[in-house]
Amino acid sequence: MKTLAPLLILLLAAPAMPVQAGPGGNPQEQARKELRAGNIRPIREIEGRVIPAMRGAHYLGFEYDPVALAYRLKFIRDGHVIFVDVDARSGETIRKSR
Repeated sequence: MKTLAPLLILLLAAPAMPVQAGPGGNPQEQARKELRAGNIRPIREIEGRVIPAMRGAHYLGFEYDPVALAYRLKFIRDGHVIFVDVDARSGETIRKSR
């Protein structure tokens, strides 16, 4: 029991410890920085092109990948999730999963 007490205290304290972002910060902040610098296109512009092309699918949202400089738009149709990867610089579709 004496050896379990320190472990239990550590486990209980772990959720209270703050999580720090890595050296690059979070993807949302990086996207804002790239957008202000003119390096990427706004997500609303990308959505304006991709969403109408995905007829019959419900748009779930997007993620930004700062390493690839790409947006991943997520849709659901007939119970299947569809990912559309778009180059954030050019706005061109890179890949579409089915």
